[in-house]
Amino acid sequence: MNYQFFNKLPEEAKMIREKVFVEEQGFQNEFDEQDEHSWHLVIYDYRTPVGCARMFDEKGDIVFGRIAVIPEKRHKHLGSYILHELEKKARELGYPKAKLSAQVSAMGFYEKNGFQAYGEEYLDEFCPHIHMEKRL
Repeated sequence: MNYQFFNKLPEEAKMIREKVFVEEQGFQNEFDEQDEHSWHLVIYDYRTPVGCARMFDEKGDIVFGRIAVIPEKRHKHLGSYILHELEKKARELGYPKAKLSAQVSAMGFYEKNGFQAYGEEYLDEFCPHIHMEKRL
C-alpha cells in the first residue's frame, strides 16, 4: 500500500466516496464546501485507489472525515492505516488532538483506534452519528 495527500479533492477520492457513501449507503449530501478546504488522502493498492479520507481545520481543531474503503478491500485493516496516516499528518501540522463524526455503527472501529465518544447521538441525513476525539 502507498498513499498520497492532495490539497484539492482528487478524482480517485470522489469515485470512492460516491461508491461507498452514495451508492452503497444512500447518502445524498456527500460533497460539501469543506472539500475545498481539506487535505485529501488517497491510499492505493499498487496504482488502484482503494481508500480515502479528508481532514480540515475547524476553529483550531483538526477534523477527520469521509473515511472510506472500497468493499472488496475491507477487513484488511485499511481503515486503521488511513487513520494512522491522518494522525501522522495532523501531528506534523501541530494538532494535539483529532475529532471526527462517526457513524454509530462504526463506533467500535474508532474506539479500537483510540477515539472516545462524547456528546449525544444525532442524525446526519438518516444515519445516527456520534462525535469522537483522540489525543495525538
